[in-house]
Amino acid sequence: MPATISNTHAALVDWLFLDLNSYFASVEQQLRPELRGKPVAVVPVDTDATCAIAASQEAKKFGIKTGTNIGDARRACPELITVMASHDVYVEFHHRIITEVERHFPVHVICSIDEMACKLDAPRRRLNVAVDLAHRIKRGLRERVGECITCSVGLAPNRFLAKVASDMQKPDGLVTLLAEELPGKLLELKLRDLCGIGRRMEPRLHACGIRTLAELWAAERETLHRAWGGVCGDRFWHALHGGASEDDLPAQHRTLGHSHVLAPELRTPPQAGIVARRLLLKAASRLRRMEYRATHLHLSVRTEDGPRCEAQAKFEPVCDSIVLARCLAELWQRVMQQARWQRVKKVSVTLMGLEAEARPQQLELFPASGETAPREQREHLSRVLDKINQKHGRDSVVIGFTPDTVRTFSGTKIAFTRIPDREEFQE
Repeated sequence: MPATISNTHAALVDWLFLDLNSYFASVEQQLRPELRGKPVAVVPVDTDATCAIAASQEAKKFGIKTGTNIGDARRACPELITVMASHDVYVEFHHRIITEVERHFPVHVICSIDEMACKLDAPRRRLNVAVDLAHRIKRGLRERVGECITCSVGLAPNRFLAKVASDMQKPDGLVTLLAEELPGKLLELKLRDLCGIGRRMEPRLHACGIRTLAELWAAERETLHRAWGGVCGDRFWHALHGGASEDDLPAQHRTLGHSHVLAPELRTPPQAGIVARRLLLKAASRLRRMEYRATHLHLSVRTEDGPRCEAQAKFEPVCDSIVLARCLAELWQRVMQQARWQRVKKVSVTLMGLEAEARPQQLELFPASGETAPREQREHLSRVLDKINQKHGRDSVVIGFTPDTVRTFSGTKIAFTRIPDREEFQE
């Protein structure tokens, strides 16, 4: 519950951070009433060898969480129900949740598929008003999105501390951290409870004599600069002590790409090459939808024996699939020569040097050598293919032969750092 202070009307907060509880599992319970009140794990594939990508509140009571091996989870909880992930459904609910939150107040930044933050304006900075806003959002989610969709909310002077507050009471919590009361309830936490301190960072803090939150709070900024090895330590110190966060600026797209760990049957160089092309075409379609052109293409492969081989090409700004696919074919030859045509375990394709399409472009007076059409025609053709696939389903029309074994892997997944657009599930 919110911190108890003498005058809630005088206290101020700047950020409201919303963290959805057991999001994927909660969506499944919302859609399937028979799962409610039962331990549920959402999985990427139907096998005990995989790991949970989400767990319901009931499953978490058995120690099951994201990353838990399903075989181990079943031993801890024989009644565990596993459900195959439906990423398109989770994205659809994500947009419904944003719509509901914005009925009450605009979302300033979407942090992940299940986290978002609101930068409060002057009237809503007052603690009693902010608390009322949080309760209205919680009630709206239950009534208009689904009774299983709950969230924990943090209120604080910056986004970092608001996120910390949202993690302090789950599920369905509401916690306030006030600037004038810091460190306050932070001292109840462990170092690893703070975003930015993981299994690699914690030993570095220990080396600086920091083992508790009290010691972290009392540390000089220069100490954290040394622990992090740069300005990230200064920023962490600033955020921890309630200063404005530099992470609140909107993100800019610098790269765009896809990677995939190949199934054993796709690891021969010919099959892996088809996968690489499919990843590129998917990235190119996203590039056009976002109205960007790329100037670099980077290809990386990791063989079964471990070595990583890579190559990169630079070109004039393009977004059409034809030129990009031709460039990838050349890079594939170079990379596989480095890899000595060994079996491939992982493929990564990245478009870099992104430029907005609105930026002035040098028109082609004559097609480049080997080109059969000017850039404008190639881009138009690529956009037509995009529209066909959006209307009739992913891979309705593709450039080059794509076996069914490759088509099955290419569905869109939700990553920690990126939320797919609805359209991407047809690309």
